[in-house]
Amino acid sequence: QLVESGGGLVQPGGSLRLSCAASGFTLDTYAIAWFRQAPGKEREGVSCITSTARTTYYVNSVKGRFTISRDNAKITVYLQMRSLKPEDTAVYYCATPRYCSATGFPLEGMQYGGKGTLVTVSS
Repeated sequence: QLVESGGGLVQPGGSLRLSCAASGFTLDTYAIAWFRQAPGKEREGVSCITSTARTTYYVNSVKGRFTISRDNAKITVYLQMRSLKPEDTAVYYCATPRYCSATGFPLEGMQYGGKGTLVTVSS
């Protein structure tokens, strides 16, 4: 399974760094994705990164503000979030998508996932 951490309460314009670590398997050979779900809304794919880190994807609403990266030595994937907005408020999940491309990733069929970490952006 995957374990997310790093969420919390932050003011608009602030920053958070989310972490995704694997338990029971090695993360380095998997593409990893972050998706989020706000109360009463559908899941939204936020970002993904391939196993080699050569390809990344960001949904338009976070481009220029979020950065996904991975440290395969530490078997951890990060999502650095800057200039946070109230509309970024959601539970953020990491998962292993069937694939990650420059144009996105499928939300269905993910093999491993976590329980999520709550990000609240509010003054």
